[in-house]
Amino acid sequence: MSWLSDTLTSTIGRKLVMSLTGLFLIIFLVVHLAGNFQLLADDGGLAFNAYAKFMTSNPIIKTTSYGLYAFILIHIIMSIALVRKNKAARPVGYSEVKGSANSSFSSRNMGILGFIIFVFLVIHLRNFWYEMHWGAIQMDDAGNKDLYKVVSAAFSEWWYVAIYVLCMVGLAFHLSHGFSSAFQTLGVNHSKYTPFIKKLGIAYAILIPFAFALIPIIMFLNS
Repeated sequence: MSWLSDTLTSTIGRKLVMSLTGLFLIIFLVVHLAGNFQLLADDGGLAFNAYAKFMTSNPIIKTTSYGLYAFILIHIIMSIALVRKNKAARPVGYSEVKGSANSSFSSRNMGILGFIIFVFLVIHLRNFWYEMHWGAIQMDDAGNKDLYKVVSAAFSEWWYVAIYVLCMVGLAFHLSHGFSSAFQTLGVNHSKYTPFIKKLGIAYAILIPFAFALIPIIMFLNS
């Protein structure tokens, strides 16, 4: 197993793991967004509650979710390890730093953006995932846990919606660099494909977080 430990302790290996886990999370966001759109159905939350029931009871989905949690942790651990290794390799900063001259805001602040997303995940899991599993939640008319009421109660608070939207802004900046960087790390770097991947990454980084942020805003305005 020395090859595995060598891979996980090398810079290239850690970047490779981060790229693979990052791409998995990128795909997950699309699926999660599709489920969140059920919140906007004009049915008192029945569609969203049915979706939540399916996601928490289907054995394939449940197994995948465990992989998701693992990938999130691995992604965070690898990012911390890379930051610490980079700092150790350059303990003294340059006398004059002009990061904006040859790097984007997102690439220079991936650690801070990642921390913002991590804080959001902690809040999100506490308010929804924890309540779903251990909270005293009533049943809806279809016999499913009425998680829609939990979500709508949270999104009726302006401060929670504001935090949610700000975190989606952080996610957008994080994705704007992470999307194309993941493909580049995997070796998908060609004059023919790279410009398209970068444009696709920017579009994804704008549209997906925007759609996530739009849902609580609509629910708040309708509350």
